[in-house]
Amino acid sequence: MADKTNIAPEKEQDINELRKVRLDKLRTLQDAGQDPFVITKYDQTHHSKEIKDNFESLEGKTVSIAGRMMSKRVMGKASFCNVQDLQGNIQSYVARDSIGEEEYKAFKKLDIGDIIGITGEVFKTKTGEISIHASSLVLLSKSLQILPEKFHGMTNTDMRYRQRYIDLIMNQDVKQTFVNRSKIISTIRSYLDSQGFMEVETPMLVPNAGGAAARPFETHFNALDLDIKLRISLELYLKRLIVGGLEKVYEIGRVFRNEGLDTRHNPEFTLMELYQAYTDYHGMMDLTENLYRHVAKEVLGTTVISYNGVEMDLGKPFERITMVDAVKKYSGVDFNEIHTLEEARKVADEHHVEYEDRHKKGDILSLFFEEFAEEHLIQPTFVIDHPIEISPLTKKKPEDPDYVERFEFFMNGWEMANAYSELNDPIDQRERFKAQEALLAQGDEEANTTDEDFLYALELGMPPTGGIGFGIDRMVMLLTDSPAIRDVLFFPTMKPLD
Repeated sequence: MADKTNIAPEKEQDINELRKVRLDKLRTLQDAGQDPFVITKYDQTHHSKEIKDNFESLEGKTVSIAGRMMSKRVMGKASFCNVQDLQGNIQSYVARDSIGEEEYKAFKKLDIGDIIGITGEVFKTKTGEISIHASSLVLLSKSLQILPEKFHGMTNTDMRYRQRYIDLIMNQDVKQTFVNRSKIISTIRSYLDSQGFMEVETPMLVPNAGGAAARPFETHFNALDLDIKLRISLELYLKRLIVGGLEKVYEIGRVFRNEGLDTRHNPEFTLMELYQAYTDYHGMMDLTENLYRHVAKEVLGTTVISYNGVEMDLGKPFERITMVDAVKKYSGVDFNEIHTLEEARKVADEHHVEYEDRHKKGDILSLFFEEFAEEHLIQPTFVIDHPIEISPLTKKKPEDPDYVERFEFFMNGWEMANAYSELNDPIDQRERFKAQEALLAQGDEEANTTDEDFLYALELGMPPTGGIGFGIDRMVMLLTDSPAIRDVLFFPTMKPLD
């Protein structure tokens, strides 16, 4: 599907004519027994950056590269072309006397976008550009579409997301973002593996989508005539594994939430959750701080990152502040002095914080935090000790049962991770599920439902456990200075064009 957005009719006609020319060239090749699509392999020996980085040892040696031809300058008996591969691009000098008269004629008929293989000697031109002096050139795949204009690139943001393959061809910084995304995830894995964690996989299709406050997608499994949901979290199955005796587990996988689209939300996204027996939320804070610092060093080579011109320092100790203290600091309201729901509603009215009838004192504290504090948490910050009303799977603080041992990790004003000292009391957990069921009955579509199998697992006994969930996509956004979640997803969810 070509990008025809804002293309004038005469321009579209020109493009159709150019496509017809390319199709005619393909048919001519096929009629001559030179169909490029029958070629099954090409032996690459090097990539562009590898050649440039190792020029001194490769000068005068024969290499073979393959990639997409992005430009061509024909100058009589000798020409230049530029080939783009995984690592970047490199120039090739193509001369009739070096590759032969027929091959040179064929080369002159190639189009921008064709995928070619070139074998030749590495050398440096008079202007100092590292190049390949071609001794042979082969067409590996014929491009039948017209690439966007080189110097304008692919600037229509909507089409960039819909046609990521063109975006990757035309915008090298986009390709680097996704290379870094892969590095970030592999670095997370290697770090956790080194810490004794075991990577596991748990179901995506579940009868009960719990572990988070979100609306699930629902579907029907015909073979069992069963209504099921897509998971919104990884939590409840990973905790079952802790019950089973696996002391350190993690999973990196897709979760699905039936909610809106914006710069930080996509209905399917990558979540990492990990659980460690015999530790608590303080242990999870230490792990988070060490992990973020390690990933930044390995992928970016520094612990000071910049997002939209704002510097954040992962090298310094991360701040730790209670939710009550954060609200007091940024709104002036001290919830330690608020003892009843009526008092909480009164102060909310005074500060124009909207709440619902079902909201309790702890919910209103959370609303105050979202309204007044979140945006100020730019440097790495752990916001700890949340109200029990918003934390149905978390251990109470022994000295203050209105609050739980939970933290959210913030950077750039965004929530980056959520962690608990996990609730392992099955009786308390059943009561929390009942409270969630009541909220569901009142119309809260994001409330959890009771998971009897999970409760049975807890009744067998789960050790004291710390757990955390990381939003991988937001982490990639920060570390690659990407403005929207769609910029770090190869194929984000889009509204159909029709």
